[in-house]
Amino acid sequence: MPAPAWLIPALKAVLPHVGDIVTAAKPVFTKKKVEAPGNEGSLLSQQIAELQAAAAQNAGHIKELAEQLQRTVAALEQAAALAEARLRRALVFCGIAVGLAGVSFVVAVVAVLR
Repeated sequence: MPAPAWLIPALKAVLPHVGDIVTAAKPVFTKKKVEAPGNEGSLLSQQIAELQAAAAQNAGHIKELAEQLQRTVAALEQAAALAEARLRRALVFCGIAVGLAGVSFVVAVVAVLR
């Protein structure tokens, strides 16, 4: 079965960036290998410090995302209020149009019957 026609160009576009993707995806934490037997405490301290730094960075990112979400929700609420006001206005105009059509129909019937 031949490969789909889009697959080869897609692979050619992606392959040059695979190295960058793999580099970005590698863990940034210290590996568990202990080179010297007495160095375990130092390695553990370093790993704890890295985890604390990562947790602090994640907290900052979460706070930033929460602020963005709050702004997005506020913008959506404002847009919903505006859409609701426009809908009310359209309903009023529709009611007026139906009323005028009814009056026009009555006038036309009266004009035909006279």
